Amino acid sequence: MAKSKLVKANEKIAETVTEGFKKISDTVVDGYKKIEDGVVDGYKKIEDGFVDRYLTKDGETVEEAKARIKQEQK
Repeated sequence: MAKSKLVKANEKIAETVTEGFKKISDTVVDGYKKIEDGVVDGYKKIEDGFVDRYLTKDGETVEEAKARIKQEQK
């Protein structure tokens, strides 16, 4: 009888620990994704601003300038 109580208690502890770990893991991953998205968006804004100011030709959009530069690099 005591053994089955210990087994049940052990299973309950294992389940609780596993659920807690999953919650922490999900929170960390979500936080990382938000930071990553913020960094990527910030970089794209800086990149677009640089291309707009220094690399576009008359009447050319930022996307057209990027495509032209990519083609010139080949």
